[in-house]
Amino acid sequence: MKHSDLIRTTAIAWLIFVIAVPFAYAKDAQLMQLMQLLAQNKSAKATFVERTYIGIVDRPLVSTGDLSFVAPDSLEKRVLTPKPELLILRGDTLTIERPGKRRIRVSLEEYPEISAFIESIRGTLAGDLSALKTFYALQLTGSIKNWRLVLTPKQQRLSRIFRRIRISGSRADVKTIELDQRDGDHSVMVITQVSHNR
Repeated sequence: MKHSDLIRTTAIAWLIFVIAVPFAYAKDAQLMQLMQLLAQNKSAKATFVERTYIGIVDRPLVSTGDLSFVAPDSLEKRVLTPKPELLILRGDTLTIERPGKRRIRVSLEEYPEISAFIESIRGTLAGDLSALKTFYALQLTGSIKNWRLVLTPKQQRLSRIFRRIRISGSRADVKTIELDQRDGDHSVMVITQVSHNR
């Protein structure tokens, strides 16, 4: 390589470094800002419409209901249609209640895949960056007013089940949660915020 080519290559490499490093820091700072904003929510209530797309079914399965969150680790999903169901998460225990059926209690320690998926939602709602980074590589795009956070599983066992989770929102409000599974199935939950308590 000629001396002039070496200088040019080195200059280009440094230029990329000078541009890329502040950009990376800016993205990290924006992610921290978003997490701090989300962490201010002590509790929240919302309604949801969830559409689940399954390969063997022509139309999406649609469910509706209510969501509630109390920081740092309490989450409830009350399905109203098509069939009533209540999912209550307290710490590491998930309780499932269905009318006329026995209540089911599950320890998330026994189901790491379920635990990781739940942490994607609970960690985002709580603004818990360290919990999210335990399981996922994070990519934030957009602005605080209109953001999208893409969570890609780090662990092989998890990545065999789903490709990514995409969570979008505006400021401290989560608007949509999308789950893309490895088998091609996916779901989209649209959330309408009802109340906040900071």
